[in-house]
Amino acid sequence: MNWHHQPVFSVRPPGKNYLEIMDAKPEPGPLSESSELLFSFGVIADIQYADLEDGYNFQGSRQRYYRHSLLHLQGAIEHWNKESSPPSCVLQLGDIIDGYNAQYQASEKSLELIMNTFQRLKVPVHHTWGNHEFYNFSRDYLTNSKLNTKLLEDQIAHHPETVPSENYYAYHFVPFPKFRFILLDAYDMSVLGVDPSSPKYQQCLKILREHNPNVELNSPQGLAEPQFVQFNGGFSQEQLNWLNEVLTFSDKNQEKVVIVSHLPIYPEASDSVCLAWNYRDALAVIWSHKCVVCFFAGHTHDGGYSEDPFGVHHVNIEGVIETAPDSQAFGTVHVYPDKMVLKGRGRVPDRIMNYKKEKAFHF
Repeated sequence: MNWHHQPVFSVRPPGKNYLEIMDAKPEPGPLSESSELLFSFGVIADIQYADLEDGYNFQGSRQRYYRHSLLHLQGAIEHWNKESSPPSCVLQLGDIIDGYNAQYQASEKSLELIMNTFQRLKVPVHHTWGNHEFYNFSRDYLTNSKLNTKLLEDQIAHHPETVPSENYYAYHFVPFPKFRFILLDAYDMSVLGVDPSSPKYQQCLKILREHNPNVELNSPQGLAEPQFVQFNGGFSQEQLNWLNEVLTFSDKNQEKVVIVSHLPIYPEASDSVCLAWNYRDALAVIWSHKCVVCFFAGHTHDGGYSEDPFGVHHVNIEGVIETAPDSQAFGTVHVYPDKMVLKGRGRVPDRIMNYKKEKAFHF
């Protein structure tokens, strides 16, 4: 049993009676003296800024606060800059500006405004690419933009197979010894941001149409696999092979790994319409290694969480775009030797994510 779920009575805080201690909720954070904070990192998802009046989502069921998302981002950055032990980095989980910008020829202006805001952050930010990046820009444009943070990658000497290919936007980095973060490209296989005359576009359109016979390719209506919509994408076999190599290296070096992607890959943590096309293939790679601790994603806007049967914590961060002006949506993850603790703000709940225990063998 996890001891921190049990009230501890050996030390009575002065002035508190037994019943008050019984009612006290465990505070996520440093849960014992022996558990020292190693480092922390920030997470934020689906900012989707546009200089527009508030609107609604595709189904017309959720309000979207296009202008206010910039204020939410500014608040998050102020918070991270003021934290007593500042985060080592921030993970921006994709959809940084809204697709509406393209209609109004405001894509570059909106991106510049958001990137200038991020420049106030005192620590590095790692940018993930989502569907809204591709509604605004081509893949070539993104590759040459400030949204490409591959320059922050780690190079593992003597292991060329852990160097990602230029064919997709993915890399890995080490924010703290023995912890490796891997940023994945969930739109590596996609019809978004790709030249329609290219073989890759034709290949991806074929995959999409095989699974989605609807005239409107963004509609999941009647689909056995509702993730096969145009606003999602998938991981190429080449990228999955690379992921496998990096995880093999991390296994051997007894590292703990955090994976980051715009699209979630675990059905229990997400609406099925938001999953990566070939999420099962990604899970198969991850589950064949013991080093992966957490998988962070955005895209769902509602957030979500589940621990899978292999002890990997799947965390979908609530979207800034659907966060009312009087709330917030970001978090800081505090990393300890035995767990990670997400301290959420506003719509993002706190979570304690214990590392899976190695099975003990008694002879």
